[in-house]
Formats: sequence, C-alpha cells, structure tokens
Amino acid sequence: MARSSLSRYMPWLATVPAALVVWPFSAWGSAFFGVLFVLGWKDFAQTKQAVRRNYPLTGRIRYGLEYIRPELRQYFLEDDEEKLPFSRNQRAMVYARSKVQNDKRGFGSIMDMYAPQTEWITHSMQPTQLDPANFRTTVGAQQCQQPYDLSLLNISGMSFGALSPNAIKALNKGAAQGGFAHDTGEGSISTHHREPGGDLIWQIGSGYFGCRTPDGRFDPERFAAQAQSPQVKMIELKLSQGAKPGHGGVLPRAKVSPEIAQARGVPMGQDCVSPAKHSAFSSPVELLLFITRLRELSGGKPVGIKLCVGHPAEWFSVVKAMLETGHTPDFIVVDGSEGGTGAAPIEFADHVGMPLRDGLRLVHNSLVGVGLRERVRIGASGKVISAFDIARCLALGADWCNSARGFMFSLGCIQSRSCHTDHCPTGVATQDPVRQRAVVVTDKAQRVYYFHANTLHALADLVGAAGLQKPGDITAHHLMLRNADGQARSLASHIDTLTPGQLLGAATAHTPWPSPFAEYWAASQAQHWGAVSA
Repeated sequence: MARSSLSRYMPWLATVPAALVVWPFSAWGSAFFGVLFVLGWKDFAQTKQAVRRNYPLTGRIRYGLEYIRPELRQYFLEDDEEKLPFSRNQRAMVYARSKVQNDKRGFGSIMDMYAPQTEWITHSMQPTQLDPANFRTTVGAQQCQQPYDLSLLNISGMSFGALSPNAIKALNKGAAQGGFAHDTGEGSISTHHREPGGDLIWQIGSGYFGCRTPDGRFDPERFAAQAQSPQVKMIELKLSQGAKPGHGGVLPRAKVSPEIAQARGVPMGQDCVSPAKHSAFSSPVELLLFITRLRELSGGKPVGIKLCVGHPAEWFSVVKAMLETGHTPDFIVVDGSEGGTGAAPIEFADHVGMPLRDGLRLVHNSLVGVGLRERVRIGASGKVISAFDIARCLALGADWCNSARGFMFSLGCIQSRSCHTDHCPTGVATQDPVRQRAVVVTDKAQRVYYFHANTLHALADLVGAAGLQKPGDITAHHLMLRNADGQARSLASHIDTLTPGQLLGAATAHTPWPSPFAEYWAASQAQHWGAVSA
C-alpha cells in the first residue's frame, strides 16, 4: 500500500497502539480508543459514504461540520443584512417588538443607500398622526350578509400538523387579544384553534380537510356545519401557495395523530394526501360558481381565493370568467413564490411561481382593467415582516397583508430551517410532545399580540411621516427605488399601470397594453384554463 494511502488510515490505526499504551494506567481510556477503532472499522467497511470509507474515523469530522454548518453560518458568519431567507436585523426587529424591547437602531443605518434596489418612502414637511386602531379594511361589503372588518396585518395560513398544538393556541390567543385574524392553513380547524376563540379565516385546499367525504370529495353539509360557526369570519379557497405552487402534498401516516385525523376528517393509518388540483371544479367558470355556492352555504360570509400566480393566461381566464358570469370572489390573496412555511422540493422553492410584487401588481392591474377592483379586496403574503413591507404592498395594490414567518419569529422561531424534519429546536414546527412544551402559550400569545400591535404602530409612524391620512392613501408615487444605473425613480415609473376599464376595449397605439396583457389577454377564455389557440 502506498505511503499516501497509509497516511489516510493513520489516525484510525493509531488507536490500536494508543489503547495498548493506556491500558496499564486506565482501562476506561483503553476502552475509549477501542471504541474509536471499532468506529473506524465501520467507516472502512461501509459502502454508503465515500469520504468515511477513504478516511476512517477522521472522515466523520467532515459530516459533523456539515451538520452544524447552518448554525455556524447563522451565528458567526452571516452578515446582519444577509437575507437567508430573513436577515439577522429582520429577526432582531421581530424579537424586540414581540418582547416590547427597544427596537431602535443607533449610529445610523448600515444599509448602502446608493446600492441598486435601495428603497425609501418620501416623507412630507406636513406629517400627520394616525391611530393604528383604525387600520382595518372591510371585506365582502357588496355581496355578503356577514362582511368582515379585517386588520391590515393578519396571520397567514399555517396548518395544525405543520405547527405544534401550542404554537396554534398561542397564535390564535394573540389574534384574539389583538383583534386580528388567524388563517388556519389547509389543515382545517382543530380544537387548538377553537379554544382561544380568535377570529378564523378557514382555508380550504384540494384535500377539502374538515369538509370532505370519505373518498376525498367536497362535502357541502360538513362545510356548512363548520363555516357557519361564529368564529369563522371568512373562507379562503387555496388554489396554490407560494412555497410550492402546482405541487400537492402528503402527510405520512406516521404523522397523522388522532387530533390531526379528527381536524382533517381523514382516517388513521393512511397517508393524508393533498392533490395538486381541486376536484370540485374544472374551469374558471366552475371555480366562480363554486365560490358562490360556498358563500351561500356559509350563511353569507366572505369567500375568496389564495393563489401564487403562474401562467398569466390562466389568471386572465379567471378574470374573464368574472365578467362572463357576474360572479366574483370577495377577496384574492396573492402569495409570492418567496413564501416558505410549506416544505417544498428545491426546484419548486427556487424556480416555480411568480414573486409577490409581480403577482400582486398583475392581479391588481387586471381587476382595475376590467372595472372590478372596487368589488374585490386584495391581500398580499410573502416575506412581509416590517411596516415598510406592508407599505410597499399597499403601494402595489394590496388592501391588507398576511405574515407567516413574522409571527413564527414572534413565537420564538430562530430560523433553523428544520421545519420539515419534526426536530424544530423551539417547538414551533413539530409534533414532538417534548419539543413543543417549549412553547408556553400564555407567554407566546403576548408576544404575538405585541408583534402585531407594534408593527402597526410603526406603520402609523411611516404613513404619518409621508403626510397621509390613512395607509390606503399610499401609492407607488410615494416610494422611491434606485435602479441598476444608480438613478432614483419613483416606484410608479418602474411598474405598469392600467386605467379603469382599459381591458374592456381594444389596445391602441395611444393606449397600448403592457406585457403580459398584450401577449395573453385576447387568447384567454373563461371556459378554459389559459390561452386557447385558434
């Protein structure tokens, strides 16, 4: 065997003479080196990992360092403004606001104000004072018997099953204290949602959990029984989510606990499957008729859709179906592809779905262009965590915002990115009864409440500094953005804007349609998903 080859095995082989030398002085020490020799032999003999096979014993160091690499990066190497996916400064801001600690920063900003994509809001020499208690928007006023007065910041959809029972209780209790809404996620309504009594937005996905027949179809009777509960304020039909649009999901049967089975209406001992698409409708027109049916079954509560925009032509088909049928959802929540509370394949997380700002503007422009914007409210979700994030979304066309990971941070999440492993170190995203006890409901509920309250207070300061009377007055003209050439321009100059009713006429040389309307609008059909070729 060559000398270079022998050197790779020396640390392992050296355990044999070490054990012999230590033996007269300490049997335990000799046994320790004996154990190291056995581990090295296992490395040498195994066939799964090449590094351990070539470097017995010492090869384990590589895998150990790789295992703790995220923690080493987060605590020692990560820049304060490096967003992976949230920066240390963003997390620190949430922690401070949720604990009612000092969230101010001394000695100025650490941001490079002249870097491309730098953003700021234009302030006024006549600032105003606003009361964040009035930061609400009414959903369903035009066609619902029970419209809902919604906060401008709410908890985005996260299911029981993805989050622990204590996390769900703390979120809902905080929402009850603060008077804002808690989206259930598609895992339906559990006893942990019911117990604190906070307002619920019941999300219904393709699995129809909580309102399904034994074979997984929509059950109108079970739906009506749940939807007519006074605690349920709105119903959200999920078409897709930003974390993994166009992809279904499976909760393995080993994770289907009796509580999860009861909440979702699924049997024990079987995988809990969320199909990639709905079975209750097969066209845009059928989608809108289904929404109308849900509104009737709920007793006249607001019903809307949540989607991450994909093919623009498919979204245009939904808009044309609104025009053709006269039926509209009461609200649309636009989820950006940067959303991330749902575990997803890497390709879906990185390369599928439209980011929030693009999707939000497209949905807003579409409804403006057909004269339906005043009838349909728009929510926005996707890395919304600060008052400026909310202001930006409002400027792009949103009426309110939802946050998922922001509220997870308020519960104590440390961004370990182990949500999909059931080994969450803070007990937020796990069903492990030992781990989840770390979430003390009474304490964490207060933090949820304060994060919401202090963020809206910061929004009031921001809107007041701009000299505006209410958050809804923010437009793209109030935000500035530095482009790649280093020039500062208003956000309005960077985005497309349609005039009311513009899509109801034909594009002209004087009023051309921006992309993607020019490419896909004319070919989209209400009876089909997407463009139909001639």
